[in-house]
Amino acid sequence: MAGRVEAGAVVTIAYELRDADGALLDEEGASVAYLHGGYGGLFPKVEAALEGAGVGHELTLTLEPEDAFGDYDATLLRVESRDAFPEVLTEGMRFEGVPGDETQEGDGRIYTVTGIADEQVVVDGNHPLAGERVWFHCKVTDVRTATGDELRHGHAHGQNAPEDDAQDGDEDRR
Repeated sequence: MAGRVEAGAVVTIAYELRDADGALLDEEGASVAYLHGGYGGLFPKVEAALEGAGVGHELTLTLEPEDAFGDYDATLLRVESRDAFPEVLTEGMRFEGVPGDETQEGDGRIYTVTGIADEQVVVDGNHPLAGERVWFHCKVTDVRTATGDELRHGHAHGQNAPEDDAQDGDEDRR
């Protein structure tokens, strides 16, 4: 029997994410399973709106930048020396932190190369959709109680779950 969306539930949604012009931002028919209850697996405003819903519930929201991918932060746009980067470098490449910058190590921020000129490289640590208003539509397709491992790891496991869950040493799937 399907339950209600509440803290400690794994919720699977089919969703559409579109920009302000209506362009689809994710693959057609996208689905995700997330652990409900403030674990960071879904936009907080969407998670709050789904609280108490059941399978079949549909939701449509317009999310302002602060409710989606954040405001654009100009301080995350940096110009770095070309020497800090690998020999083969193209626009669009992504790096965790800025190569050669020990002060950024371990913060988990992803920087995208947005320009290469002479001996300098421009990198941007903003999410590509930072500063953008987005349209979000979803339908709840499944709700189940989270396993102990999911609660300990802070995210859903299994089908439609984040790809990195296999790295957790998930005892539930052994």
